[in-house]
Amino acid sequence: MKLSTQIKPISYLKAHAAEIVRGLADQGHPLIITQNGEAKVVLQDIKAYEQMQETMTLLKILALGMNQIEAGKIQPVADVIQQIRDHQKA
Repeated sequence: MKLSTQIKPISYLKAHAAEIVRGLADQGHPLIITQNGEAKVVLQDIKAYEQMQETMTLLKILALGMNQIEAGKIQPVADVIQQIRDHQKA
């Protein structure tokens, strides 16, 4: 996807809103809207937005895990499994 083809002025959005919404759903690529020649907002399909949010969540979980490893907050898997089993028995 060439980003330059996905940039439109706000006047284009006003005149072609329904067409843009259909296009976003079909293409899956975001559309950058400019105002006074300056990029102001990004429009994207809801599925693409949800996928991006899921990706961000997974990256945050990965970063938290890496921070815990670096801080030495780790336990052997066998110990964790045993703790779970002990907890279930109680």
